[in-house]
Amino acid sequence: MLILKNIAGRIWAIWALVWFIVTFLLIFPFSMIAYLIPDPMGQRYFIIVSRIWMMIWLPLVGCPVRVKGWQHFQKGKSYIILFNHNALLDVPLSAPFVPGPNKTIAKDSFARVPLFGWFYSKGSVLVNRKSEQSRKKSFLEMKNVLQRGMHMCIYPEGTRNRTSAPLKPFYDGAFKLSIDSGHSIIPCVIFGTKEAMPTHIPFYLLPHILRMEFMEPISPEGKTVESLKNISYQRMLEKYSRK
Repeated sequence: MLILKNIAGRIWAIWALVWFIVTFLLIFPFSMIAYLIPDPMGQRYFIIVSRIWMMIWLPLVGCPVRVKGWQHFQKGKSYIILFNHNALLDVPLSAPFVPGPNKTIAKDSFARVPLFGWFYSKGSVLVNRKSEQSRKKSFLEMKNVLQRGMHMCIYPEGTRNRTSAPLKPFYDGAFKLSIDSGHSIIPCVIFGTKEAMPTHIPFYLLPHILRMEFMEPISPEGKTVESLKNISYQRMLEKYSRK
């Protein structure tokens, strides 16, 4: 039975990849219009196109998404959004369903992929984690994103969680950014991507309902990096544990 499930998961992953490419090629020309529009309006348009893409692709591959918590976003304010990170599927899922223009801190390697790299770069603040200079530059760029009225999306675990624990320990970057910029944090927990795309099985996908739940903002006022990190971690851990 396990062998059949593994075969089915790989066949479904091929199906998903084919439709990912087909739907991407359909939306790509529309997404590039965003380069012609100044931010934040250009990024708002880009996110709308990205959301339309995901609202087509995710149901096609049997992974419809349910979103809760948009009411926590106050109009006219930009936030630092924290996501847990269990699978590659988190990446196309997260930013399109954040209400309003936003960018994601992301490793620069995917930016070199033909065509997709242009799309990826438009939605990202790129960083080479091995370069201290790149990390410093990306931090300043993230502050600029927030100052221009856009949200900044961050995976505080850094990389995918391949452990059995609900969350890995968080890095300090998102919390330093919150305190330096004065912008509040909105934690968001993603459910279902680990079940749809387990990290221990390469090139594998099975249909599964995905859920995202945004929580109440956490103000950095009166907090240290460590206390802000601990509060955010505990909120996300409690939410994830109640799934």
